[in-house]
Amino acid sequence: MTVTIDSMGIGLIMPVMPDLITEVNGGTLANAAIWGGILSASYAVMQFVFGPILGSLSDRFGRRRVLLVSLAVMTVDYVVMALAGSIWLLLLGRLIGGITAATQATAAAYIADITPANDRGARFGLLSAAFGMGFILGPLIGGLLGDLGTRAPFWAAAALAGANLIFGMIILPETLKPENRRAFSLARANPLGALRSVRKLPGLAPLLVVLFLYQVSFHVYPVIWSYFTQAQFSWDPGMIGLSLAAFGVSIAIVQAGVIRLSLRHLGEVGTVIAGLCFAALSFVLLTVVTSGALALALTPIAALAAIATPALQSIMSAKCADDAQGELQGVIASVNALALITSPLLMTSVFAKFTSPGTAYYLPGAPFLASAALCVLGLALFLRARRRKG
Repeated sequence: MTVTIDSMGIGLIMPVMPDLITEVNGGTLANAAIWGGILSASYAVMQFVFGPILGSLSDRFGRRRVLLVSLAVMTVDYVVMALAGSIWLLLLGRLIGGITAATQATAAAYIADITPANDRGARFGLLSAAFGMGFILGPLIGGLLGDLGTRAPFWAAAALAGANLIFGMIILPETLKPENRRAFSLARANPLGALRSVRKLPGLAPLLVVLFLYQVSFHVYPVIWSYFTQAQFSWDPGMIGLSLAAFGVSIAIVQAGVIRLSLRHLGEVGTVIAGLCFAALSFVLLTVVTSGALALALTPIAALAAIATPALQSIMSAKCADDAQGELQGVIASVNALALITSPLLMTSVFAKFTSPGTAYYLPGAPFLASAALCVLGLALFLRARRRKG
């Protein structure tokens, strides 16, 4: 429930970002996409730096305390974004928000605390489904609130983050046992130190690379979708919100139910391979689609790609001791943050290149083609790593 409420706050603001950036900074949709990439990347830079720190702090002081402090600051961040009158204040809000973006890593460590190793893949799938459920409601409500103005979704997001904080204070117990706590070490908590520490575990480094490539490609949806659908189909914020909600419904179904069937019949390795294949296929199709209705029809295929992440996360979690689950999840958060740094800058640049006035070849779907290539590369690296293990 905590992750659901949190992801609602994130999804609320997505449908209005193109209009908000144009409102405070002027320029074309292509220019707004570039600034959107910068805002997303700055958010991810702070998440990259602070993800392992907060993950390691949760190994020392417990999951509950770190989670609640993050939610308190997040509430203030959305208020700042609601009041922002310039692109620089929006940038400051994204920097603050990146620091507090520890809820997913902390919640994943929380799940690892209370789940036997052989059940973690399915449990991580439920966690992703909870995030997807918020992603259903957030963009849907954000698209409707967008009709009231570009600021309304930010006030709603602040209210949700505050409600999330109160919910956690009342309901959430601590799960990290005293005997599993360890001293905080800055050498291991900084992103590079954490990556070096986790790299010592055999076979983990190539899996982190595969996760990075997959996340860079899959983040094309939140990064580009609002701009792509405006350019390709002339959709308004309401329609963008509905389409993102449909995608969230599909993700929730996949990660709450399909992931269990996939793990049962294909195993963790087969599930990762299938997820990467579905991702590549959907990206290629979205590159050339010219009908909004057809783009919506492709949503279930695109959502099937989401089975890869929980399975890959479970494979990595099995390689770590109980007292290092928070550290591992912090490293995974940093890898995700690196992907969030890379994806907005890469995908928005590709989008601007192929949609700017005077472009030699107009192709709003070009970022999806780049994502398909990254998925194919990730699949090749994963298969190579499995052969080496064999």
